[in-house]
Amino acid sequence: MTRRVAVIGAGMGGLAAAIDLARAGCDVHLFESADLPGGKAHRLIVSDTCEGIDAGPTVFTFREVFEQLFADAGTSLEQEVSLYSTPLLARHLWRDGGQLDLMADRQESAARIAEFANPKSAQEYLEFCAECAQIYQALRDSFMVQPLQGSGRFMWRLLQDQQRLQYLSSMWRAPPWQNLWSALGQRFTDPRLRQLFARYATYVGSSPLAAPATLMLIAHVEQEGVWLIQGGMQQLAIAMGRVAERCGATTHYQTPVKKIIIERGQVHGLETMAGDTLQCDAVIFNGDAQALATGLLGEDARMGARAITRAQRGLSAITWCRYARTQGVDLAYHNVFFANDYPKEFLDIFENRNVTDTPTVYLCAQDRGLRAPPDGAERMLLLVNAPADGDQAGIDEGELERIEASVTRLLAQCGLTIDTGPCTITRPQNFAQRFPASGGSLYGQANHGPWASFNRPSASTRIGGLYLAGGSAHPGPGVPMATLSGRLAAAEYLGRRHDLI
Repeated sequence: MTRRVAVIGAGMGGLAAAIDLARAGCDVHLFESADLPGGKAHRLIVSDTCEGIDAGPTVFTFREVFEQLFADAGTSLEQEVSLYSTPLLARHLWRDGGQLDLMADRQESAARIAEFANPKSAQEYLEFCAECAQIYQALRDSFMVQPLQGSGRFMWRLLQDQQRLQYLSSMWRAPPWQNLWSALGQRFTDPRLRQLFARYATYVGSSPLAAPATLMLIAHVEQEGVWLIQGGMQQLAIAMGRVAERCGATTHYQTPVKKIIIERGQVHGLETMAGDTLQCDAVIFNGDAQALATGLLGEDARMGARAITRAQRGLSAITWCRYARTQGVDLAYHNVFFANDYPKEFLDIFENRNVTDTPTVYLCAQDRGLRAPPDGAERMLLLVNAPADGDQAGIDEGELERIEASVTRLLAQCGLTIDTGPCTITRPQNFAQRFPASGGSLYGQANHGPWASFNRPSASTRIGGLYLAGGSAHPGPGVPMATLSGRLAAAEYLGRRHDLI
């Protein structure tokens, strides 16, 4: 008898789960409230005179995750999307002067660092790269692509793998009980490099003052390559949705789910907001796990996840999708503008629950990289970190005006001015509305504390037939990790072990 599985949410995790389940012969039904797949990977139209602007994830890395997913489904990443590698990973600028481009070629980055700072800093960078690679090798197959089974089980698995024992020395030099900010202070004498690499904590919605030092591995993943996708990141999700349908999945867009039907601790189906019901053997929930914990999918589904406090939430953001002319800085595709006091930014967010007066600004110039620099208006996403209080006060108009003035001032101090033009602003309260029960967090629970990675929900839940996927579940947030979470959820249901990468 064919098993029927419902997948709620067409984000990366839900799409990956739908692909794996459908090709395994399950009758898969994928439900999504929006009219297109992608979840956080979405586009906004701000003007009739320009194409859509990527308003969510903008960095494509860890391509082997997607190469394996598409290969298992009988196709290839290159067949489904147009990818372009970029030799320039990101351009970094500081308020008090200085510009540093990180390159895909480590030796070229080292040469630029030597010119930017000094030869000692270049050598520190190369040593840092080697260490990050070893941490990645230690955790890749022992944690990222394995079901979450607790820190003890993880250590046993790591110790049983003779090939990975050689990497343990790097793990102990950057142990999880040491925070990332402290670890980087021991590795870089130039404070600007410490600041640059501390930013990787924000990739998982966390503060470098509290995130474990093992997150240094993110630097290795990015150094392995950054690609641009023709048409934007949502094209990846659209391709995954197309592959899921080819494998036999049925997609239901613009169909939000009201509740998961549970009887005697076992999934029996779901009910849509329109009142339609679907009987099924299992549900993969690809949304913020807090939607279950707070009863938004029905009181019986509360046991599917553990509630977290507001203080435990990962970062939210304020974003500006803007179409305007720029002057003064030759922008790359990815750009980061730094002030001086980086720790204050995160103390303000996580302790004072406000946006600091000198926030770091990320700017994705989406008409750079694949074409010549525009001679007119260009598409941009600007982002600053914010507390995930979108279900509380959020960011009011007065606070937004203060933050915008701070952003404009920092950019000008770094040499960039942006003319006025069409703009769509998204605040934590908008993210909270779009991703129910998240409070506006874009990453689920913050990765704070020594064993934070083991405190995320696993794929399996205490409810029979209910599984979790997405950035709030193991192995964590970000496009590649969320994709792996969906594959892990499908594997758990099928009772199989996949070679995921």
